[in-house]
Amino acid sequence: MTSTFPNVSISTERLVLRAFEEPDTDALAEMMNDELVIAWTSAPYPYTRTDARAWITELAPAERALGHGIVFAVTEFLTQRLVGIVHLRHTDWRVRSSEISYVIAPWARGEGYASEAAYGTAQWLFRDQKFERLELRTAADNAASQQVAQKIGCISEGVLRSAWIARARTESGTWHDVRTDVIVWSLLPEDLPGAAEELADTSGFTSYDDWN
Repeated sequence: MTSTFPNVSISTERLVLRAFEEPDTDALAEMMNDELVIAWTSAPYPYTRTDARAWITELAPAERALGHGIVFAVTEFLTQRLVGIVHLRHTDWRVRSSEISYVIAPWARGEGYASEAAYGTAQWLFRDQKFERLELRTAADNAASQQVAQKIGCISEGVLRSAWIARARTESGTWHDVRTDVIVWSLLPEDLPGAAEELADTSGFTSYDDWN
């Protein structure tokens, strides 16, 4: 029998993390066409409404149904506006470990939403789901994502050399692939308490980790 995460929503002080819904299609497509998202993720470019609809109705639900992980739409509690995405993936149910990635919409950057969403997900994963390890991988040049990892209490475990393909814009405006190193971070249940005070500072960091 396949182990799966429950179909739940997670609430933090300012955010609600829930399953994607079809009305999120336009906001998702707009967010995924942002230049920083293009640069740091492997999402299709250009990212069309068809891509967004497929993610919402097929790909994201399949992550949970197949036991691979779970995808959350991150929304503002007060406005219900789409802030971003949190994706738990590469889940190992025997080891009780999963990998987190996240994307934050351009309009929501600088508010601390990435760290708040990631920290809330980690709390749920450790306390409710009894997991023992959360992993995060950031491109070596993605300083914003590394700051999120540090802010929620992650420990750097090392560097995977030439392990990821990012994208960079040329002078002519086209995109081309660029190899980059990857920093591996981990968070364990005992790492959580020390991060609580850090989250009181909501200056915020954006992140654009790998996207599948």
